[in-house]
Amino acid sequence: MTGYTTREVSEVLGIAPDELRRWARRGLLDASKGPGGGWRFSFPDIILLRAAEELRAAGVPARRISRALRGLADQLPAGRPLSAVHIAARGDEVLVRDADTTWAPETGQVAFDFSVGELATRVEPFAARMAREREDAGRMAADDWYDLGFDLEAVSLAEAQRAYSEALRLRPGHPDALVNLGRLRHEEGDLGAAEEHYRAALREDARHAVARFNLGVVLEDSGRTDPAIEAYRAALAIDPDLPQAHFNLARLLEQRGDVQGAVRHLATYRRLRAG
Repeated sequence: MTGYTTREVSEVLGIAPDELRRWARRGLLDASKGPGGGWRFSFPDIILLRAAEELRAAGVPARRISRALRGLADQLPAGRPLSAVHIAARGDEVLVRDADTTWAPETGQVAFDFSVGELATRVEPFAARMAREREDAGRMAADDWYDLGFDLEAVSLAEAQRAYSEALRLRPGHPDALVNLGRLRHEEGDLGAAEEHYRAALREDARHAVARFNLGVVLEDSGRTDPAIEAYRAALAIDPDLPQAHFNLARLLEQRGDVQGAVRHLATYRRLRAG
């Protein structure tokens, strides 16, 4: 059992422990009982609790808060880290926005907007404890280390990189760990290391669409436009529903003068984002 303790979440959010336990018992969170009967909260739980406290402080009735939290839980992006996300409320709606998503807030008296990255900074001191606890619980397989690394990305990049490295120590060809570690190197500006990780992932799994897409991004960032176009096309041949690959490909095709191809991919991008 891992997760953040009631005391740690109380310290991060400034919410009394008794209030946190009441939220946990309402069934709107993924919180569960840990050793000794204490509650353990996930990082998405902390995001929901922060939003709930903002709404409660604004005088929003409990029933509306519960409805808003259910909507927020459905909007949190799956399959990628949360650190770039902002949570906002305008009127009755609680909304999520990030680099790929925009929204038009409606007017209303309830208004807040907070960065998940800022929230993650507060949680970071507890991340090492969670990693050690998972490690001490017993033998960790490569997939377990990968899952832990993904969980830790939003709150501690250093611990996340350590977890991915452990996954690769146990299984040197773990494609998802290679992709995610490559992405972290990419974000640090080490394009050579990022490319090496993406290509290593593709040697293990040639049909890894995200590795193909990420390779396209690092090639584009390195100024190699034609190979980047081929990498985006290869990613879409594996998974035609990668919206950002359509967007990036449309942009590069337009630069090359292929207006018809650019319009086609941009239309697909818009359709996928709308759906």
